[in-house]
Parts: sequence; C-alpha cells; structure tokens
Amino acid sequence: MEINLKPYLSHGLGVFFILAGGYHFANADYYIPLIPDYLPAPLLINLLVGAIELALGALILQRKYRKLGATGSILLLVLLIPSHLFFIQSGSCIQGGLCVAPWIAWLRLLLGQPIFILWAWWVGYKKY
Repeated sequence: MEINLKPYLSHGLGVFFILAGGYHFANADYYIPLIPDYLPAPLLINLLVGAIELALGALILQRKYRKLGATGSILLLVLLIPSHLFFIQSGSCIQGGLCVAPWIAWLRLLLGQPIFILWAWWVGYKKY
C-alpha cells in the first residue's frame, strides 16, 4: 500500500508559513535585529515579510494556488538568505534576541534553507 505524502507535506508547509508569518506580527522585536543594517525601515520590512508569509501559506493550502504559493515561497526563502548571512556575520548572537553557536547558524543556512526550498519545490512542482 502506497501512502501519498503530498497532502501532508503541503498542509505542513502551508501551516508553517502561516505560523511564521503570524509570528512576525506577534513578536516583531524578535525579527527586527535580524534585518541587515543596510536595509531601511526594519519594522516595515518585518511586517511585509510576515504578510507575505501569511499569504503564501494560504496559497499553499489551496490546491488550485499551491504552485503559485510554492514558487513565491522559494523566492522569499532565497531573498531571506542575506538575513541569514547578516546573522552569521553578527556572531550568531543578537543582543536581547536569538543567540546560537556559529555552527548552528551555518547549519541553518546551508542545510535548513535548502530543505525548505526543496520542500516548497516538491509541494508545488512534484506530480502526485
């Protein structure tokens, strides 16, 4: 008996993006220090990313729009790579915020980002 994992992975990714997007609004102070200094209006950027994540999660949950949501998710994940690099360059520790060992920050960038990108690709482009 073959189990179709796509509905579970699709719903999991959609819910993940909705929760992550909501957290941008619920705890903006967590994300703002992770936004590179060279970008203007960190609060606006944080809220914009949160709104985009909420929208992408909702799209992924709807089969008709799943491919669009997955494509947007992949683009967003790529656009957020500079934030990961900024965090690593900051010593993997934001005062009053997230603080991890440097190897964890690198693992998050080099393993976590590709896994989420592949997950989004699989959800949006892999046939049933």
